[in-house]
Amino acid sequence: MPEITTADIKEFLSKQQGKEITLASIRKELNILAGSKSFDAVRNIMFQLSEQKDGTKLVRPSGKRDGVYKVIKQVTPVPVFSVERERRPVVDLIFPRDFNTMAEMSFRENVIIREGDLILISGVSNYGKTTLCMNFCGENINSHPVLMGNEYTTVDEEPAPRFLNRLDTMNVNNGGWIDWIDVDGNDRFTLLPVRDDFAEHIVKNKINLVDWINIETGEHFLIGSVLSGMKRNVGRGVVIAVIQKAEGADAGRGGQFTKDFADLELLIDKFGESDVLLTIGKVKEYNKNVIGKTFAYSILNGVKIVNFREVRKCGKCHASGYIKGEKCDQCFGKKFIDAEEEF
Repeated sequence: MPEITTADIKEFLSKQQGKEITLASIRKELNILAGSKSFDAVRNIMFQLSEQKDGTKLVRPSGKRDGVYKVIKQVTPVPVFSVERERRPVVDLIFPRDFNTMAEMSFRENVIIREGDLILISGVSNYGKTTLCMNFCGENINSHPVLMGNEYTTVDEEPAPRFLNRLDTMNVNNGGWIDWIDVDGNDRFTLLPVRDDFAEHIVKNKINLVDWINIETGEHFLIGSVLSGMKRNVGRGVVIAVIQKAEGADAGRGGQFTKDFADLELLIDKFGESDVLLTIGKVKEYNKNVIGKTFAYSILNGVKIVNFREVRKCGKCHASGYIKGEKCDQCFGKKFIDAEEEF
């Protein structure tokens, strides 16, 4: 058998772009036997390919001297103005409404959502994250959204009881405002019994609601890679994903790794005894800066958002909730007051 050449290795690598390979796997795939000239030649050729400096490097060693290489995906320049490019409009995504007024959340007019965007809802446990998702789903029911996550299905791949109860409460036939089925009696949404591997189950070009993402090993920094994968697979659709957050934290589990991939980040905390505090943590694109703005609202029957209003930090107690050991008589210990209130 003739000795292996650089051309032979390059041809093999062209089919492995983006993957990790080893010297051993190359030798096995190319039927190179130990003791042959080609056996050592593989190592030398891979070293030379990893040392190329002209922008055509094909492989990158792991740096551990373990014979492991990452095969670099080769790219070509993307023409911008030399070809006709379609300018896609912003996504007309309807945000949850105040059930009393039926007006969308007031900051909606200031944030811009585009195809492929990720809306990240990071919130404390049991405080309205699923309510937001259900309202996003209902308001955009004409787009046939996709729902997945342990809030919606059981381990037996059946609709979760609480999910069915929320659907019933929102159902127009029960005094709600959403018609969940079409004229033929079919669901106007898609429910997937997915509890992990979310990125692989994202439905391209659809609104995908994922409630919620958990890493069972406790390696929450990996949530960032899950979010990245979902964004990569959604195409012209939108991902609305939920993760858990500690009370008062400025990011969900996974910290900065989760914020990096969010185009709009909504932070959910408790507000007083039963209300919800919504803080806009990040906005990738806006026509008016609303980052850091805070809003409060109540939830009725697990799904109805009411009394949605902007709030601001209480100036009397400097958002501590207390003055000289006593509850502030302006905010009553909530640290925030309605934005139009005086003090």
